[in-house]
Amino acid sequence: MEIFSNLADGFAVALTAQHLLLALLGCFLGTLMGALPGLGPANGVAILIPIAFTLGLGPVASLILLTSVYYGAMYGGRISSILLNIPGDEPAMMTCLDGHPMALHGKAGEALAISGIASFIGSFFATWGLVLIAPQLVKVALLFGPAEYFALFTMAFATLGGVTASNQAKSAFAAALGLGIAMIGSDSQTGSERFTFGHIHLYDGIDFLIAIVGLFAISEVLIFIEHHQGGAAAKSSAKIGKLIPDFCIFKRSIGTLVRSTIIGFLSGVLPGAGASLGSFLSYSVEKNTLDRENKTFGKGDPRGVIAPECGNNAAAGGALVPMLSLGVPGSGTTAVLLAVLLQLNITPGPLLFRNNPDIVWGLIAALFIANFMLLALNLPMVGLFTRVLLIPTRILMPVVAMISFVGIYGLTGSTFDVMLMVGFGFGGWLLRKLGVPLVPVILGILLGNEMEVNLRRALQISDGDWSIMVGSPLAIGIWAIAIAGFVLPIFFGKKVKNQMHADHSEVEMEEVIEGGD
Repeated sequence: MEIFSNLADGFAVALTAQHLLLALLGCFLGTLMGALPGLGPANGVAILIPIAFTLGLGPVASLILLTSVYYGAMYGGRISSILLNIPGDEPAMMTCLDGHPMALHGKAGEALAISGIASFIGSFFATWGLVLIAPQLVKVALLFGPAEYFALFTMAFATLGGVTASNQAKSAFAAALGLGIAMIGSDSQTGSERFTFGHIHLYDGIDFLIAIVGLFAISEVLIFIEHHQGGAAAKSSAKIGKLIPDFCIFKRSIGTLVRSTIIGFLSGVLPGAGASLGSFLSYSVEKNTLDRENKTFGKGDPRGVIAPECGNNAAAGGALVPMLSLGVPGSGTTAVLLAVLLQLNITPGPLLFRNNPDIVWGLIAALFIANFMLLALNLPMVGLFTRVLLIPTRILMPVVAMISFVGIYGLTGSTFDVMLMVGFGFGGWLLRKLGVPLVPVILGILLGNEMEVNLRRALQISDGDWSIMVGSPLAIGIWAIAIAGFVLPIFFGKKVKNQMHADHSEVEMEEVIEGGD
């Protein structure tokens, strides 16, 4: 009953005029950003972070805006997948398999409506999972000491590459690079300077918001410039058609909805799994369970749209569970949201529910509200959202750059920080060219200092005895998960990722053959 009482208090916080307006704005902007191929939720949130702080929004208002963008981008990724066969982000790749064939058969509107309702169902029940599971996980987290927290942070680095990672060495390099950047500045215990090279601007370390905006937003602009995607906008030959699906489809797909929601939510909660794996597993389970005889998956089966959309949106809600209750992000986007919490001087983890109940329960209540807003926006206004695909990149990318520059300068008032952001942008561009993931770099910058502090505390408690790192069953269990999370992708990651791309390529080939006939 205490949970429902806290949730009622959260709705009292979320149901204010300002917070409702911010949730609506975040849902709208998030859907637009999700619809644009290449941006995705992490970039969408990163672009708007400086604006949220420049406007002077409080902690609850900032988080409501940015998490609404997160949920909205997860909804929006399906639009370009269905209409253009171009995933808005990687989790939306599986939606292409049946969504685009539906569009080619004159059922684009139905596919968009079905995917929107499936997204709503996955997100709605995943948010209930967040309500019920996160407070219970907090009770376990209270058993953590410095050694357990150090092991937990290590697990976050080891598993964030995800089960679909194909090169764990590059993920490890990215994490080490992030930890190295986190060491810049004055030592918190001794006060000695580290890697500042006598530059006064570096005494306080690197502001992770500058790093995030540079690595995500500015590098995205540079990638677009490099590929010379000049003025051409994406075009689709598919017509939207009717937007009211046959609701018998959902009646026949109750099993699909239940299975995909559970699979997606668990993929979000488990470290390193994420929305991509949730989408892939949801689709694969339904294909192997329901499509053994008719072989309709990949040819425009509505269940092939319901499963991945329900799965990846449930994973988005699940990824918030470890971030809020343990202070460890479950996905790249939640790593960016973690930076927002830290910038607001709010420490995520077990004490968040005790010290800042208005923030955490207000946020959860706002997620429920955002889900209904997204459903209301994504059905009647889908025609408007599809028009965003017509925006030429020569217009879009300068807007992204302008928001980044104005936001960071408005936040810090320092030209040095703006130039540092540009430097991170070029660094992010180079890392992406080399195939090095950016999220472990961000995680290293975010958690590096906390990781160092907990290591020092553990060794002080044990008088320098390193065996304290495996001195409890909880610590041993976390280390085992960390090792498994790092090793398993080496053997299975490439296979899973290749299967995802193979399914996508197979459907594309079938469409080419049909078009030729």
